[in-house]
Amino acid sequence: MVDTTRILGFNEPGFLGAGFNKDIVGVTNGISQERLYSAYMQGIFPWFNEDDGEPVVWYSPNPRFCLPMEELHVPSSVDKFLKHTPFSYTFDKDFSAVIHGCRAMSRAGQGGTWIGEKMIRAYEEFHENGFAHSVEVWHEGWLAGGLYGVLIGSVFMGESMFTLESNSSKSAFVLFARAFAASGGKLIDSQVYTQNIARYGARNISRDAFLRLEGEYLSLPLEKSLSAEFERVANAVVMRRNSL
Repeated sequence: MVDTTRILGFNEPGFLGAGFNKDIVGVTNGISQERLYSAYMQGIFPWFNEDDGEPVVWYSPNPRFCLPMEELHVPSSVDKFLKHTPFSYTFDKDFSAVIHGCRAMSRAGQGGTWIGEKMIRAYEEFHENGFAHSVEVWHEGWLAGGLYGVLIGSVFMGESMFTLESNSSKSAFVLFARAFAASGGKLIDSQVYTQNIARYGARNISRDAFLRLEGEYLSLPLEKSLSAEFERVANAVVMRRNSL
């Protein structure tokens, strides 16, 4: 269980002084569940390279890259793919497999991964506590891709995604975003700019603007069950494909 009544504090951005990233607001040895929950309630997240022996570094970026749900844009290529997708999609069926898939995913310009064993243990426990969630993409019984993140109130904080087959994570993200919007979701936080999420309408806003939005949306519960809405949206895609 996570004590959600006690919010742990962090430092002000830039507290480490000159020569350090100004977006850093804390450095710790571990990732307790209370610290992780407190971080997300304050627009903060952990990001560090455990394989290089780094401590846990906590960030609050400025600007912040996010997607207001009323600005969601689905590229025609993804919409077209979904009409004939060979995949099936699930929600929270195998969180562990998804986060390990994200860890193993090689990325251009990166020699390693920021998802180490410490992060995996923390987020698997966060999942067990009901805050971290996953979307799985299946092809003939095998995991072809997926994504995971954190849901608090009406904000989804996307953490990572992976792709083993073309269009798997792209189509999963679109189905998730549609289900999230249909359930009353207000904002997807993508933390820092990525071209992949920019294509869906995400944009940079100031840290202050982001924190104002979070202040409003984190305490606002979803209107409908996200898992039920995702199942509805995913099943509709599969049924349409099977009817063609």
